[in-house]
Amino acid sequence: MATILIVDDSPTDTRVFSNVLERNGFTVITADNAEDGVATAKAQLPDLVLMDVILPGMNGFQATRALARDPATQHIPVIIVSTKNMETDRVWGLRQGAKDYLVKPPSERELVNRIRALLPEGVE
Repeated sequence: MATILIVDDSPTDTRVFSNVLERNGFTVITADNAEDGVATAKAQLPDLVLMDVILPGMNGFQATRALARDPATQHIPVIIVSTKNMETDRVWGLRQGAKDYLVKPPSERELVNRIRALLPEGVE
């Protein structure tokens, strides 16, 4: 069973994503800001991270870059899930190390399919 870390400061979005992921067989851990998200990723080494962009303090782009550059976490795929839907945001997110970029709110099917596509082989 794959563990997904959700980094989002919106309790509503966190709850919606958690419900979708748990319903689809994933274990969920959460962080409500980027600093805690990076620390949680280092401590718990989830199978994948869902990262919001607009966060208090460090933003999601900065946190994604920190995870992608750290040898302890660089193997963890990050999917940015944001309301920012400009092509420049998507390109910038991918340049920071994200493996995918989704605009909120993604459909349940799209979210789960994108996550499964990025999980390491043998992890469900």
